[in-house]
Amino acid sequence: MPAPVPKKIFARRHEIFADYLKELDKHLDDILNERTNEMFEIRDIAGILHIHPKHLTNTIKELTGKSPCWFFEDKIMAIAKDMLQKNIPVKEIAFRLTFDASNFTKFFKRFEGMTPKEYRDRVLSAVPQTA
Repeated sequence: MPAPVPKKIFARRHEIFADYLKELDKHLDDILNERTNEMFEIRDIAGILHIHPKHLTNTIKELTGKSPCWFFEDKIMAIAKDMLQKNIPVKEIAFRLTFDASNFTKFFKRFEGMTPKEYRDRVLSAVPQTA
C-alpha cells in the first residue's frame, strides 16, 4: 500500500492549482482589455509561478484529472460563448482572443461541435424576443 500524501504536499497542490487559475484569469482579462495581444502558453504561466511546466501539468492533472490546457480552453470557450451571445461579430471575437477567424472557428467547433455562427443562431433563436 502506498504511503499517504503528506498534508503539506496536498496543500501545495491546491495552492498551485489556485495560483494557476488566478494567473489564467488575470491573463485572459489582460487579453480582453488589450493590455497584451499574445496568448500565453502553459509554460508562460508556469514561469510566472516559478515552477517547471511539467510540474504544473502533473500537479493539476493529479489533483483534477484534467490538464491545465483543459481549464485554459474551457475559459476561452466561456468567454467566446458570452461574446457570441452579445452578438459580437465572430471575426472580432477571434481577433480579441488572438486567433485568426479560421482557427477560431476550428477551435470552437472542436469543443462545441458546431461553428460559432451555428452556436449563436441556436442560442439566439432559443431566447424569446421582446417587442
